[in-house]
Amino acid sequence: MEAIGAARAVVEGRHPGARAAFLGGSAATGRRTATSDLDVVVLLHGAPAPYRESLRYAGWPVELFVHTEATWHAYVEREVRGRRSPLVWMCAEGLLIRDVDGLGARLAATARQVVAAGPPPVSAEEVEDRRYALTDLLDDLVGCDDQDERLFIATELVTRTGQLALALEGSWLGGGKWLARRLEPAAPALAGRLHHGLREVLDGRVEPLVRVVDEVVEQAGGRLWAGYRRDGVR
Repeated sequence: MEAIGAARAVVEGRHPGARAAFLGGSAATGRRTATSDLDVVVLLHGAPAPYRESLRYAGWPVELFVHTEATWHAYVEREVRGRRSPLVWMCAEGLLIRDVDGLGARLAATARQVVAAGPPPVSAEEVEDRRYALTDLLDDLVGCDDQDERLFIATELVTRTGQLALALEGSWLGGGKWLARRLEPAAPALAGRLHHGLREVLDGRVEPLVRVVDEVVEQAGGRLWAGYRRDGVR
């Protein structure tokens, strides 16, 4: 069964009274791979929403994100504050595969407006936190003489450097493959340079990765260690 048909069948079988549904993720954007799942957002009138569930249907791995109109807005508001909202993107870029009463069209329009407006600006405190974390990891990498430890330090450096670059560009954040996809328009050359730096670390050379990480950290004010302080929760 093709993706759209499978998604519609899952919604009809699980929630025949659903108000709206979207097929999001790679299956909707043309970047599907052999292991892609179906990300399906479902809008109900009430219970049992909200919940998330993974299942298999007709050979497809499926992830259901089930909401009411109220919980959709609440989740989006919380995710947007963190500048990373998978729910918004699934509805902004996804295919509207069910819309009984117009709710789906309204939420799609809202999601597209949110995406176009961009995330809220990154705070100075968060930038300092990211600079501090990267400074610590850079020191660990340079001083490390264990090959296995270097691998995990370098991988963490690559991820955190990409996230800092996105924050500085005022871009939406992402994790995993979505970090790479968010970097494509925001910092086109960075992913390739980080990839090269990581390969060099695996061959025992840390300098190329240190250079590219330092370049991004410098854009935020440079390495930060002495003078960094965060009060705990009282």
